[in-house]
Amino acid sequence: MKMYGAEVVPSPSELTEFGRRLLKENPDHPGSLGIAISEALEAALSDESTKYSLGSVLNHVLIHQSIIGQEAMEQLKSIEEEPDVLIGCVGGGSNFAGLTYPFIGKMLRKECKEMDVIAVEPVEVPSMTRGEYRYDHADTAAMTPLLKMFTLGYNFVPPPIYSGGLRYHGLAPSLSVLVNEGIVKPMAIDQKESFSAAKLFAETEGLIPAPETSHAIAAVIRRAVEDRESGREEVILFNYSGHGLLDLEGYRTVLAL
Repeated sequence: MKMYGAEVVPSPSELTEFGRRLLKENPDHPGSLGIAISEALEAALSDESTKYSLGSVLNHVLIHQSIIGQEAMEQLKSIEEEPDVLIGCVGGGSNFAGLTYPFIGKMLRKECKEMDVIAVEPVEVPSMTRGEYRYDHADTAAMTPLLKMFTLGYNFVPPPIYSGGLRYHGLAPSLSVLVNEGIVKPMAIDQKESFSAAKLFAETEGLIPAPETSHAIAAVIRRAVEDRESGREEVILFNYSGHGLLDLEGYRTVLAL
């Protein structure tokens, strides 16, 4: 971002009262998306010319991202295929919903066959697999309205894992409903397995995935191995949601453990 002229301020920062308080309590605070949202809100409220829109966990963002799934449908139609399994990584839920919601809509309307829909999160930040389904704030300072979602608690401090986009305490409300109803099945995968899966993907496909994406790839590999061992044939569709060329230091660290 700095290469393109942006001023980048790591959160928590000294620019807001909330950030200064957190840094005073813990100078090495690892930060989180929830903290960044709180600081952005505080900055916006202190400047009449500034507006802020929460961009990852609210339902309108998920709907906006659904162009991903709509395009995937057209691509599959051109080769006369339908997925049996949908897989994506989840932090707040927007990229996952972007791929899966158009397919889930068709499935619930009985316009296509039943599919397994698998949402993959890190073991280190397990909002779906170990969180509670209740009302909670979307930010750490509790400034946002309450959202009914799976959450680890708005004051949860995520460990400093390399999958930065997945370090979020909560889950989009509409996706939370689908998880609660059993339509979407959550799965948690740790950093070591996900990075190892990404390395295999890079070796076979020539693309280095983002650490977030590598969680989905690890789940795809698990499912493909199950299919091979059982003799089952399936079409597995997953969302390749980012490249990892800016995350090579994370790869070096995790894969060296």
